[in-house]
Amino acid sequence: MSIEVEDLDVDQLAVSEPPPRYVGFVAGVFSGITKNAVGHPFDTIKVRLQTAPPGRFNGTMACVWQTLRNEGVAGFYKGFTPPLVGWVLMDSVMLGSLHVYRRYVKDNFYPEEKRLPLMGHIIAGLGSGWTVSFVAAPIEQFKARLQVQYDAKSKIYSGPIDVATKLYKTSGIRGIYSGLLSTMIFRTNFVFWWGSYEIFTRWFEDNTKMSTPSINFWSGGLAATVFWVFAYPSDVIKQTIMTDSPIRSQKKFPRWIDAAKYIYNQQGWRGFTRGFGPSILRSFPANAAALAAFEAAMRFMH
Repeated sequence: MSIEVEDLDVDQLAVSEPPPRYVGFVAGVFSGITKNAVGHPFDTIKVRLQTAPPGRFNGTMACVWQTLRNEGVAGFYKGFTPPLVGWVLMDSVMLGSLHVYRRYVKDNFYPEEKRLPLMGHIIAGLGSGWTVSFVAAPIEQFKARLQVQYDAKSKIYSGPIDVATKLYKTSGIRGIYSGLLSTMIFRTNFVFWWGSYEIFTRWFEDNTKMSTPSINFWSGGLAATVFWVFAYPSDVIKQTIMTDSPIRSQKKFPRWIDAAKYIYNQQGWRGFTRGFGPSILRSFPANAAALAAFEAAMRFMH
């Protein structure tokens, strides 16, 4: 008779044979598809609020209304192709490397522990954040440049391939990776995401009778919310850098600190929270569903 995962206690799960290292990369594909389907409209509003000149939008709902009125529903899905492909690739690399780093840290630093300690999850989360940055930096730049094309006058690129081609022609590989440092700084905050994910997971396991998929869903959504609270200011800086001129001599923000100073001089500390509303609204459902899909795929392939 088969035994459901929900019927196993924590100790049984801890001592069971870990899944192969490659399955995290496969399971990440399902996470990426789910995350993009749920979260892209929220992300479009977030990016527009982060990068629009002062006075263009009076708030989140003004941005939503103007986008709907001027561009229709399709306006919310501008730049959809890069993250559709990109989130699949990014989540595959992010979650696959997270799984590998967890195994490595467990085997080499905590071999006697039945379960990887919290610090091990934090270290693995940091490693996965820096690793996926090399994939995320160009993809997020392509997406951001497409999302801030409001009308025919501001349209420079016809699609993600056109963005990549024009960036390479003007600045070479340096232009495509111009947001790498800001991406790595932003994803350093993965220590909060994967650390809190483990904390929430353990709490739900110890204090509730929820099923494993439910625990994955709620832990994923809550951990993503914690992540965005800490990471959001660096995301605003990242988006500002990624939508700067691709031509090096014309850049307003040649350094990360230049973008940070510009945002502060324009709007003070409030400038680092532009677009925070749609980001938080997006973070729970998109990441809760994505991590539930990832964990379900991991269980299926184990």
